[in-house]
Amino acid sequence: MTQESTEQPTPAAWRVVIVDDHAMFRSGVRHDLGGRVQLVGDGEDVPTAVAAILAAMPDVVLLDVHLPGGGGMEVIKQVAAKEPGVKFLALSVSDAAEDVIGVIRAGARGYVTKSISADELVEAIGRVATGDAVFSPRLAGFVLDAFSGAIDVASIDEDLDRLSVREREVLRLIARGYAYKEIARELFISIKTVETHVSSVLRKLQLSNRHQLTRWATDRKLV
Repeated sequence: MTQESTEQPTPAAWRVVIVDDHAMFRSGVRHDLGGRVQLVGDGEDVPTAVAAILAAMPDVVLLDVHLPGGGGMEVIKQVAAKEPGVKFLALSVSDAAEDVIGVIRAGARGYVTKSISADELVEAIGRVATGDAVFSPRLAGFVLDAFSGAIDVASIDEDLDRLSVREREVLRLIARGYAYKEIARELFISIKTVETHVSSVLRKLQLSNRHQLTRWATDRKLV
């Protein structure tokens, strides 16, 4: 008499593409999640991300918000134009309002910060893969406010759409009290370039100085 196996079948692991411009972070995610999901591709900027996603057709894309070549929103836009069913989970160090609103409006199904644990990330991947929306606890209330109308999402996007990705980064650091020298060091650009970006932001937002800029960003919960 043949003994039947009592071992339960293992559920199929979710197929995941990682998109982040830092090789060390991608390596860390592979190490933490490699045995728990199927890592089927990665990208470091918009072109490589789009190519990897369309080639692999994963269940979920772990997507950083700030990427060379146009950012995470551009990745979602280009992929959605060809394969609208791909699901994105934003995974970023940023919890700034313009980043959260922008990527969710672009089509991401969730947004979590990089402080998330490996267990929580695996759970979030599974939930997004099956159609749920997932947000870090500290972002959940903000997202509800944005979609309930408590925050004027349209005006935030309309103003921010005038700014480039780099200008938004400078804006956020200015609003957080960084000096020009500190911004230059943080973004690996020259002080002169910082000054140029600040002048451009002030002109586009029709503001006069960095104090008004800080108040503008604070009023819109961008810091």
